[in-house]
Amino acid sequence: MRLNDEELIRLGKETVHKQAEAVLDLEKQIDGSFAEAVKCIRQAEGHTIICGMGKSGHIGSKIAATLASTGTPAFFVHPAEAFHGDLGMITPDDIIVLISYSGETDEVNKLIPSLKSFGIPVICIVGDSNSTLARNSDIVLTMAVEREVCPNNLAPTNSTLTTLALGDAIAVALIEERQFNPGDFARFHPGGSLGRRLLTKVSDVMHTAPLPVVTPGTSMLDTISVMNKGRLGTAVVAEHDRVLGIITDGDLRRAIAAGIDFRNTNCDSIMTTTPKTIDGNERFAEAEQQMLENKINSLVVVNEDGKLSGILQIYDIE
Repeated sequence: MRLNDEELIRLGKETVHKQAEAVLDLEKQIDGSFAEAVKCIRQAEGHTIICGMGKSGHIGSKIAATLASTGTPAFFVHPAEAFHGDLGMITPDDIIVLISYSGETDEVNKLIPSLKSFGIPVICIVGDSNSTLARNSDIVLTMAVEREVCPNNLAPTNSTLTTLALGDAIAVALIEERQFNPGDFARFHPGGSLGRRLLTKVSDVMHTAPLPVVTPGTSMLDTISVMNKGRLGTAVVAEHDRVLGIITDGDLRRAIAAGIDFRNTNCDSIMTTTPKTIDGNERFAEAEQQMLENKINSLVVVNEDGKLSGILQIYDIE
């Protein structure tokens, strides 16, 4: 039987709601074992190895990727491949996280004797704290769900989502533990728009000479002419490179709405006397955040002496 649009939309919303409830229920299961696991991973001198079968394996791959990109050396190993030689990747300095909702996944559990012989800590993520995997692990993290959102209660849905949420919680705790900052993040993400924002300095992309600059007392008609030539939608009011104010297109619109006669007005009466500024050595990501928070498109760039050195606009990195 085909469902109509209203029924499909209702099912979509119900699914999201039920999954949100499952993740909220996970909060109640985070206890001292979580702190113990985070400290164990933080103190490991080697890698954090994530291992899981099927859907748990796909979630495990994502958890490993998140850990690796946020300062925790990590990688994923498929349990079947591990049993056939990839255990050689493991060193005594590593720890391993085994994921199995039932705690009875054969491909995962049969690794336990070898892992025990290696003497490395074993952390498990399971839905059943009395399972074989839980009984044979050093640290047990539970994430039991009442049922899958799948109408047949078969396809891993709520269980995989809560596993993912638990992995993210571990990653976030480790970010705080390691005091992992945007600069650190940038080193692991040099590519794409995100990498450029995090790695690029303001001085690398700011607009420099000739800048749309006027001196105090400049008539508004001349100021508008300078703004038109500069094509940045702004003019900086400065004297001896000391920034005194800024005039933007928005200031002009507000002045027009107020009925100000530009023919008999100078820049001093229109300018904003407290322009937002930034040092050229700051990262573009920080400048972008400042512009977004203040709902502005441009920042005046100054050097360490507070003198004008450029103008930065929010779209200077595409």
